[in-house]
Amino acid sequence: MDNRKKNWLVCFSIFLLSSLFSEAKQIGTGEDLYWMTQAERFLEMKDPSVQRVTLGALLMGLSCGLIGSYVVTRKLSLFGDTLSHAVLPGIAVGFIWAGEKNSFSLIIGAGIAGFAGVCCLSLLKKFTKIHEDSSLGIVLSAFYALGICLLTRIQKVGYTDQSGLDSFMFGQVTSLSSGDIIGLFITLLLIGLFITINFRQLLVTGFDPQFSKSIGIPNDFLQFLLWMLIAFCVISSLQLVGVILVSAMLVIPAATASLFAKRMKNYLVLSSILGAGAGVSGTFLSFLGKGLPAGPLIVLFSAFLFLVILLLRPENGIIVRWLKGRSERSRIIIENTLKATFQILEQKDFQENEITSLEIMKKRGLSRPEVEREIDNLASSGFCTKSFSSNDEANLPPQTVMILTPKGWEYACKIVRNHRLWELYLTNEAQYEPDHVHEDAEKIEHVLGEKTVRQIERLLKNPKLDPHGKLIPSITDIHQGSLPRPS
Repeated sequence: MDNRKKNWLVCFSIFLLSSLFSEAKQIGTGEDLYWMTQAERFLEMKDPSVQRVTLGALLMGLSCGLIGSYVVTRKLSLFGDTLSHAVLPGIAVGFIWAGEKNSFSLIIGAGIAGFAGVCCLSLLKKFTKIHEDSSLGIVLSAFYALGICLLTRIQKVGYTDQSGLDSFMFGQVTSLSSGDIIGLFITLLLIGLFITINFRQLLVTGFDPQFSKSIGIPNDFLQFLLWMLIAFCVISSLQLVGVILVSAMLVIPAATASLFAKRMKNYLVLSSILGAGAGVSGTFLSFLGKGLPAGPLIVLFSAFLFLVILLLRPENGIIVRWLKGRSERSRIIIENTLKATFQILEQKDFQENEITSLEIMKKRGLSRPEVEREIDNLASSGFCTKSFSSNDEANLPPQTVMILTPKGWEYACKIVRNHRLWELYLTNEAQYEPDHVHEDAEKIEHVLGEKTVRQIERLLKNPKLDPHGKLIPSITDIHQGSLPRPS
């Protein structure tokens, strides 16, 4: 082990031990402090309660992110929700057994209930033909209903020290104890060891269960161990985010990571980082909020991060795709207008180089404001210059007059060339009738690459005319930068 790793391990150990044996205090104070002051106090990490809660949230995020990767990839999201609700009767039984709100008895009860839930699911899977999602629904509803009944019974009987028992429903970070931190650390360690030892087997069983069975991998045993680790993760996270929200931490960080990661190792690392980041950030927001619950804020921050990445991820985020689609639509409009200008010039035998907005209106079938916007777009892109005519008809406003620049002429020739070559290709090679190729060419002209166009030209032996007898612009026409003259 190199010195850098040793130093990191020593620092982490000191931080862990200091937080474990410091006195538990409420996160934040009742003082009405400026939020910048609160943020500074949090970042200084001098408050033992802040240390404890931050460490707990960090460990919880790492654990949920790691095991959540398999929850998402194996479509076990409902299973995580089932286990989180299944532990509720165990908490109630642990309280009744101890006669007080003892953390050890509550965790033991939750652990037994979680194990019972896993066993029920295994038995239903083995001895019945009930579909997995139905089995999960049965266990979830039954265990949760039992938990509600037991909690109601506790309130009716009037046990002492029952206040705060409902914190397990939504989490209460201020009650985070040394045992909770140790439990979170052990859970993270077990999950890490399990994934490290069985990484390849889990990869195979997850993507091809039948093949994994054929090569001797114990699918059912690995599945059972995975379920148990999910149960441990749920139980150890109860104090932070509660029964209701713990399943969200198993799903959201992993789902967020799936938007980026392509390989399983990268997926595991990114998911755990996102989970840890959400845990620490939610704790920070809770500290700033002076009493706002940390558990819901952790989940909210994780969900917010998912939403942001879903919208803004570079490759195919929703906003990015919208912007690309808008840009694509704008490009097609420009190409259609340039094609129309070429056709107008063609009707004049290329003897003139001026095109009026009225001519484009008639050719494109658009309104005058739409044509004016298209001409403005062409001018701003450097495809044409524009001016205003002074000899319009008396009943019409002044018309815009445009002249293609060499750049615009080249682009117009290319799009017309694509259109007419494709029409000729469909007619000659696919045996389409000439009057049935226009609509297909209208679509394909915008996506044909130069390499494909050259191949079509060679295949058709550099044709001069399309199926309708119209000029197909040549490479010479495209690059000369001026209007061709009729021969």
